[in-house]
Amino acid sequence: MNNNNNEPIIVAENLTKQYGGTTVVNNLNLKIKKGEIFGLLGPNGAGKSTIILMMLGLTEPSSGSIRVAGFNSTKEPIKVKRVTGYLPERLGFYEDLTARQNLKYTAELNSIAQKDIESKIGEALEIVGLEKNKNQPVNTFSKGMKKRLGIADVLIKDPQLAILDEPTEGLDIKIANQILDNIQILNNAKNITFMISSHQLNLIQKICTSIGIMSKGKLIGEGKIDNMGRGLFSEGRYIIEIELSNVNPEIIQKVRTIKSVVNVESNDNILEITSDEDIRSQLSRVILENNMLITKMNIKDSSLEEIYLKYFKEE
Repeated sequence: MNNNNNEPIIVAENLTKQYGGTTVVNNLNLKIKKGEIFGLLGPNGAGKSTIILMMLGLTEPSSGSIRVAGFNSTKEPIKVKRVTGYLPERLGFYEDLTARQNLKYTAELNSIAQKDIESKIGEALEIVGLEKNKNQPVNTFSKGMKKRLGIADVLIKDPQLAILDEPTEGLDIKIANQILDNIQILNNAKNITFMISSHQLNLIQKICTSIGIMSKGKLIGEGKIDNMGRGLFSEGRYIIEIELSNVNPEIIQKVRTIKSVVNVESNDNILEITSDEDIRSQLSRVILENNMLITKMNIKDSSLEEIYLKYFKEE
């Protein structure tokens, strides 16, 4: 991931959307940095698609605001669309036209200079591996080919941001991996920011480094994948697991006296220590001073699978 610029490209503040008496997006606060591959993870009905519609200015928030590349999505939707490419879950090509003709139509809609259109079409099709199929009618394309053509359609306008809704849904593993490879290549080579919306845990794990987890219209967690478990399951505290050569009441008591320790539990030769800080160096010192051998020590973190099961089973 090419993420040298920490400036956010998406900023949502207190974003809320209600339909009738139902709140489908509830007070969303979110920042996505330029150059990231960000995953919006949640089951169907969690509010992901509504967030995308508000980002693109296709529906107005009930309250709050959202900005894309500095533009207010509600007040400046045309400017947002100029810098954003969107791959919907259900693609809408002209089936009787060729791949090239569909891309030419998109290029003309986006006011791309006529002299540049053919070269841009060629480059986009080459990136997604469809250059040989450019004169083939889209109604002869497989689902995977249409998805790749959808990415080419996104690339035509040289977007700063690409929003992909379930980009690998219904595809076999080989084609899905090709799509993911395309995303990573474009992120690195062109510094395109990607926001990927999906209910597929394995997709988000494979390609995204930062994620937001949606549940019943709320953003229940957001950040780097490696830190999600600590933030959601232990109220930001550290859970440190130590395996010792032996455990006795004296060492448990000494560990309890270390500053920031909240709780200590023992099970055979394993201590599980909850603390407000990462105190592994202090723990090592105390244990070695008491002539004990540490056979294993690590920060225990809930996996993304555990988070997924805990929150999504409630949907």
